[in-house]
Amino acid sequence: MASLATSTPAAAAGPRPRPDRPHVVLVPSPGVGHLMPMAELARRLVSHHALAATLVTFNLSGDPDAKSAAVLSSLRAANVSTATLPAVPLDDLPDDASIETVLFEVIGRSIPHLRAFLRDVGSTAGAPLAALVPDFFATAALPLASELGVPAYIFFPSNLSALSVMRSAVELHDGAGAGEYRDLPDPLPLPGGVSLRREDLPSGFRDSKESTYAQLIDAGRQYRTAAGILANAFYEMDPATVEEFKKAAEQGRFPPAYPVGPFVRSSSDEGSVSSPCIEWLDLQPTGSVVYVSFGSAGTLSVEQTAELAAGLENSGHRFLWIVRMSSLNGEHSDDMGRNYCDGGDENDPLAWLPEGFLERTRGRGLAVSSWAPQVRVLSHPATAAFVSHCGWNSTLESISSGVPMVAWPLFAEQRVNAVDLSEKVGVALRLGVRPDDGLVGREEIAAVVRELMEGEDGRAVRRRTGDLQQAADLAWASDGSSRRALEEVVSRWKAGAIRRAAV
Repeated sequence: MASLATSTPAAAAGPRPRPDRPHVVLVPSPGVGHLMPMAELARRLVSHHALAATLVTFNLSGDPDAKSAAVLSSLRAANVSTATLPAVPLDDLPDDASIETVLFEVIGRSIPHLRAFLRDVGSTAGAPLAALVPDFFATAALPLASELGVPAYIFFPSNLSALSVMRSAVELHDGAGAGEYRDLPDPLPLPGGVSLRREDLPSGFRDSKESTYAQLIDAGRQYRTAAGILANAFYEMDPATVEEFKKAAEQGRFPPAYPVGPFVRSSSDEGSVSSPCIEWLDLQPTGSVVYVSFGSAGTLSVEQTAELAAGLENSGHRFLWIVRMSSLNGEHSDDMGRNYCDGGDENDPLAWLPEGFLERTRGRGLAVSSWAPQVRVLSHPATAAFVSHCGWNSTLESISSGVPMVAWPLFAEQRVNAVDLSEKVGVALRLGVRPDDGLVGREEIAAVVRELMEGEDGRAVRRRTGDLQQAADLAWASDGSSRRALEEVVSRWKAGAIRRAAV
């Protein structure tokens, strides 16, 4: 991995950290999906736990995209400082580099800049540095905490089952020689009585011969140097996995994992500007609309888009579909590449819908290109179900709004999430894929949507989602499980800062 011999000052913004509060620096990896939950964590540390917080971002292509810029702007209003590290060259990376490779390279090459920023913070901010919190891809920053004599905690923005995959991979390589990599077992058992088939593993974990696999194992080994892991989950969602991590920590096999979520953005962050989606939902009956969205990076092939359109039409239910530009190579996206960080193609996707679809479904369906205020959509009384890619931010937004899901994973850890949500947590029904062409057929889509909206299995999923919504609300109540878990960690940070200041 290339490195930089010199460093350039980071561009800081927002309020200076209060000198009377211990200071935590948080480092999310590139991508708005990684930024949003860590931004919520930073807000909670300031507003609920009386810390000063600075969130440091990496620079991929100059100015941040509009969504990231909006998140950063909202942080400054919440008394969270922000800073952006200088850009680093990536011209030597191949065009087909995986998203994991791009992220690891950006972060690794930015370490000299981050080191300089942290040293500057420690000497000039006034507030004593209490902890460094990089996220799950930014493990290259962990040694900096040791250099500064402060604890490092990893922020894991996904669920504990995905973290279990990482832990299993690391433990599989205990005692392995340098350069020796082994495939994970197929199936891979997880806590809570479920197993992952190889095709349900995150793509980087499927083949030990791929370079990304080696990068992930090395990152996982670095996890063991952290003092703890803060997970964007809550105890009541997956108690079996929480207890399994407690055992691993007690045995010294892995750092303690603290479920401190859910971190869900506020609807106010999406603005109060009128939206065609909300205006249309206002006209629909309560609990009648199926919301369909695959996130900011998810795209379907033209063929799959046609099957989805026919399935929604044949389901007989009202729908709100956020349509993104179709992939023209005959495949839906399973490797996000560089589009993951820049938001992808913004051409008009509605032109690729089947001929006559919009006219035939006018009145009971609305198709909108590219974006909707998702938190507001999910919390709207008319929204009854969510056909989702199972990205973890979207998943927690759906659960926090009490909206059950149809699981349609596309990439990254989304297949792990889909197994978790459908087989263990019980808040989703998963779609089946046709073996001949790998597509989800229109008949399957229509049948699963109808089952979730009308059937017995759907009734059980809807009931379980309502129960979990209440648990999510309570997790951050004054004596909630997540609030107590984070308070335990913060107390250690504060005590450590006092000890270091006394030396």
